[in-house]
Amino acid sequence: MLITSREAARRLGVKPATLYAYVSRGLLRSAHAPKSRERRYYVDDVERLKRLRHAGRRAGTPPKPFDSLTPVLDSNICLIEGGRLYYRGVDVAVLAESADLETTAQLLWGSDAPDPFTASEPRPRLAGRTRALSPGLSSIDRARAVLVELTAHDFSALDTSPVSVARTGARLMRALAAALAGSAPNAAPLHAQLAAGWGLDAAGADLVRGALVLVADHELNASTYVARCVASTGASPYAVVIAALSALSGPLHGGETSRVEVLIPELINSKDRMRKLAERLQRGERIPGFGHPLYPSGDPRAVSLLTALAASKLARRSAPVLRIGEEVTGLIGRQPNIDFALGAVSFVLGLPRGAGLGIFLLGRTAGWIAHAIEQYATGTIIRPRARYTGVLPGPERGLS
Repeated sequence: MLITSREAARRLGVKPATLYAYVSRGLLRSAHAPKSRERRYYVDDVERLKRLRHAGRRAGTPPKPFDSLTPVLDSNICLIEGGRLYYRGVDVAVLAESADLETTAQLLWGSDAPDPFTASEPRPRLAGRTRALSPGLSSIDRARAVLVELTAHDFSALDTSPVSVARTGARLMRALAAALAGSAPNAAPLHAQLAAGWGLDAAGADLVRGALVLVADHELNASTYVARCVASTGASPYAVVIAALSALSGPLHGGETSRVEVLIPELINSKDRMRKLAERLQRGERIPGFGHPLYPSGDPRAVSLLTALAASKLARRSAPVLRIGEEVTGLIGRQPNIDFALGAVSFVLGLPRGAGLGIFLLGRTAGWIAHAIEQYATGTIIRPRARYTGVLPGPERGLS
């Protein structure tokens, strides 16, 4: 039996927009309603979720350190539903077939203003800075170094109106592309700047273009939530992105892509891949780049990127990498995710170590800026509450 979103929200005691977050986390299923754009929800799912939510609040139930159902923020930027990913209603797999990151950013930013990438000229003062960055720096450190330089001089970034933030975002992304490519900022498309810096041909550049689009946003993951928290304080877009980069630097977030970049060459050069994989599992280690809680049937971003890789003129070099994906899936029952796909592209194109994460951070910056614009517009600060689990104060409790 199906019920309306209004009825489902009433039964759960939440806003209708919160239902989308539950769907994206696999907690609810939804279906199209005939002759209507509104979604319907399965009453059995709603009642089951209602029981689970109430069960977690019963007296005597040990509290969990984190409630996976909260915090939930309203957003109209990104939707994960039915195993698919959408940017403002547009299927990202379709978008990645031909769009570039600049077009995708404008879609995410929701601005009707003139193209901010045309209006935002590269900053000449950065040319020496981006070229002088040490080759030994990680992608995240290169990005942070350039942003710290920019934020000290770009006073227009203090204006957090939507049009101004979009222009700041365009300047910021140009600077990041230059930092990753080791070149001077210029007006070329962002994927072309990376391709030139990494010595790629047209086929390689197109793979980078598609990858940038596929990773541009993914709802409220750790780095995006941090970005929104910082934006909620009114801090500049530079502060927003620098904070998000700090979250991305953690081994449980951006570190996954880097681990895949190490894993693929190790398995390619092994005479017995299955033994190598079995040894990892025997040691209790995860095999990075496989499985995603929001996509139990497979990450659509990985499917798009690996399909493009297989169809490119680099198919011969990519074939053994794709075989690794199939073998690992056969062994552990989980499909490749976007981290594996980025690592695969990095290996096949012969990119420098850390380039996969560089593609991710440049693409995701478009999403961070989009969430900053949306958060600035609310004019409210994000301030979750903690559920205290420590010693309760007593009438005579004190320090001796």
